Amino acid sequence: MMRVMCDCCGKELRPGEDHHYVVKMEIFATTDPTQLTESDLEEDHIEAISQMLQQATNEESDPFPPPCQHLRYDLCSACRQRFVKDPLGKEAAPKLQFSEN
Repeated sequence: MMRVMCDCCGKELRPGEDHHYVVKMEIFATTDPTQLTESDLEEDHIEAISQMLQQATNEESDPFPPPCQHLRYDLCSACRQRFVKDPLGKEAAPKLQFSEN
């Protein structure tokens, strides 16, 4: 039997005993077609692409993230409730207090 753990708190989710929820997310880049101009279409971009590829081979981080990512998370009941209330984790983020100096 496959063990399922809550991806948020680590609690083991036992079939038939615990409620088990799945969160699926899709992350993809958007484009704004109104940003393209006639001059953009007429310009030769081969040199710019060549420079980008050269930089990509010299850098350790991935300059070209995948165009689309599919994510899946298993959650227990309590973590599901917290996720639904604050899906981006804004409330959980630390609040900084600055003095008025």
